[in-house]
Amino acid sequence: MMSMQVGSQGRQHVLRGTRPNISVRKSASHIAAYRTATAANGMLTAEQVAQFQRDGFLVIERFASLEDCAKLRRRMDTLLHDFDPKTISIFTTKDQAKKTDNYFLNSASDVGFFFEDKAFDEDGKLRQAKELSINKVGHALHDLDPIFREFSRSPAVCNVLRSLGYKRPLPVQSMYIFKQPSIGGEVVPHQDSTFIHTTPLSCIGLWWALEDATKDNGCLWAIPGIHKQGLKRRFLQAPDSSVHFDAPQPLYDMSAFVPLECPAGTLVLLHGENVHYSAENTSPISRHSYSMHLVESGNGVTWSPDNWAQRAPDNPWQPLFG
Repeated sequence: MMSMQVGSQGRQHVLRGTRPNISVRKSASHIAAYRTATAANGMLTAEQVAQFQRDGFLVIERFASLEDCAKLRRRMDTLLHDFDPKTISIFTTKDQAKKTDNYFLNSASDVGFFFEDKAFDEDGKLRQAKELSINKVGHALHDLDPIFREFSRSPAVCNVLRSLGYKRPLPVQSMYIFKQPSIGGEVVPHQDSTFIHTTPLSCIGLWWALEDATKDNGCLWAIPGIHKQGLKRRFLQAPDSSVHFDAPQPLYDMSAFVPLECPAGTLVLLHGENVHYSAENTSPISRHSYSMHLVESGNGVTWSPDNWAQRAPDNPWQPLFG
């Protein structure tokens, strides 16, 4: 197991309790403590690696240029314009197992468009333009779209993974997330390794703010250090293609989360066992972001055959390097 991976040992208590209002407020100095400047060409410093291992996340400002952010947004504008919503698939994390359909499962090797739960009226018609109704686009942008592929496989991205000890990092999922004004859905507290599982655990999330992310428009919130408590549950695909969680949703102390407010261009690294969430966006301002999840695929690491995401042998995932 690589040095950045943390098993189920460590602190043994589990944060449980009722879930209060998620608008927890932290001081500006508390928030700033989790920010770090970008390293040259993506190479993390020893201090940044240590901070990531300690907290389970790392906020790297100015990783992507504003021009890069605008380029991804323009490309998504084009993809949305060309999208003909003949298939309606809704994405929500509140009832995810029941809402997951074949369109979602097939998107592991395609580019799918998923609507917000609140995008439709009582008659099943869109309340507003499709461009303002999509929750996310995924999950193979990093492979299939040339603009997103170039960004996802840049030398700087490769150097981040090298800095963390990856030998053959494999991008297995990518998403463009809109967090639409007024209807951008909540993403409930979760661990990425729940959905992207290897033996041993090796998942890491890369999340870029393409627009400023604030508490008002649904920024990420994360619990420092909780990744050391290990993985709590998995999202499994059965042989008949049905999906389910193997354990109930844990209840977390919401006051333990810290907001990861950040300007456009920021990269947030998320350990696969870190617990994070984002609140519903009830503001009039969108919060576009792009995320990619990777695993180690070198010797001794196995992709779990009951993960929801699977690729056919003639269409394998492609490593960044190695």
